[in-house]
Amino acid sequence: MPTFHRQAQRPSAPRTVRTTSYRNSDKKIAVPRTSVKTAPNAPMPAPPSPQPAMSHDAILFTLPVPPSINHQYATVNGRRLLSSVGRAYKAHVGQLVWLKLAQSTDRASLLSRFQSEWLALSIRFYFTSALRRDVDGGLKIAQDALCEGLGINDNRIVETHLYKHIDKDNPRIEVSLAPACGS
Repeated sequence: MPTFHRQAQRPSAPRTVRTTSYRNSDKKIAVPRTSVKTAPNAPMPAPPSPQPAMSHDAILFTLPVPPSINHQYATVNGRRLLSSVGRAYKAHVGQLVWLKLAQSTDRASLLSRFQSEWLALSIRFYFTSALRRDVDGGLKIAQDALCEGLGINDNRIVETHLYKHIDKDNPRIEVSLAPACGS
């Protein structure tokens, strides 16, 4: 049987190696603002002014950022199912919703309105980076978790508004649910 010997290779010219990664890492790397390209004269929208957390016709929540779409679902025996991370997120949001409702004196009338009227949902996503997440990737799980926590069917939502902001120190979503205009 013949044996193959590898010939020693001479050193070649230096090669460029990519040193950046788009995956989560423990290291924090400062990226200059000028490296992110956006449309000319189109800064990210300013955060909204503070509003009351609950009124007789609307409810506002500050919730954790949902898991990315890649972590929301798992394939088991060929079926797409909500992953354990997705189930944990929905359970956590459900608890936060009920805690907020327990503090409200208008909860009965508010829930009654939400169960009988068409609804408008507004979500402001505050991500750590403008380029890591799509604004719509967390919509479905956040909407499902909120509606399940309130005990209403999410098919009542007929109007949706999504906004994307950057807050490196405090990633979150701010959710507003109210009767839709003209309902």
